[in-house]
Amino acid sequence: MKKLILIAGLCSLENYDITYKTAKFLKDLTDQYPEIDFIFKASYDKANRTSEDSYRGVGISKGLEIFGELQKELNIKILTDVHSSSEPDFISSFEEGNIYALQIPAFLCRQTDIVKAVGKTGKLVNIKKGQFLAPEDIRHIIKKIESTGNNKIMITERGTCFGYHNLVVDYRSFMIMKNFGYPIIFDATHSQQKPSQGNETGGTTEFVIPMAKGAIATGAIDGIFIECHPNPSEAKSDKYNTLNFKQVKQLLKEIIPIWRLINRVDTKA
Repeated sequence: MKKLILIAGLCSLENYDITYKTAKFLKDLTDQYPEIDFIFKASYDKANRTSEDSYRGVGISKGLEIFGELQKELNIKILTDVHSSSEPDFISSFEEGNIYALQIPAFLCRQTDIVKAVGKTGKLVNIKKGQFLAPEDIRHIIKKIESTGNNKIMITERGTCFGYHNLVVDYRSFMIMKNFGYPIIFDATHSQQKPSQGNETGGTTEFVIPMAKGAIATGAIDGIFIECHPNPSEAKSDKYNTLNFKQVKQLLKEIIPIWRLINRVDTKA
């Protein structure tokens, strides 16, 4: 059975209780779908913020402690992002964190030192394609990671800058990037951002589900990336394009039948 990769979780770590509640909800929900390969996502730091006053996170040491506790309680795969070339080694040495995958943020995807440092860990690498990058140019980032001997790579489309304060998703990018031979993920929530709305980033969650359905229908993607929160209006980061738990349930209810049809998944097998 070909599985749908679902990278889902919090934009930013706030505390253990919210993290556990979100991860437990996602694990219990995805356990109902044998065709889903679930990876929990959360950031210990959000280095790219709109303003000086924006919340950044709990920091790398506290974040890895939270991830360690989460592993003990739920035994789930965890993905987190890095923002400097020194962080991947620190994460790899922090065994309790047991990080499954490292993510290269979109705005940092061309920073060679960071890209290679992530590659050298040997962990699964998720490349967020920069908002400024053409899909065919992702091959240069792939080659940097491959040069470290690491071929465990995913590529995530998260929208392209369309003038000021807006993003669009060109579904052709899925087919173009698929030619590089690695799994393609569609970031259904970040692609609905409205960057720099005053002193914070806005968003339009009403388009998340239809855009995710369309992306899966292309037959060119291997997974969906979403961010969710128990109470998005209270989230300290990306609250305007973050889903609540009810919306996540509806998302899976609507995209899984399309996934089964496109990939000819026989749930009776």
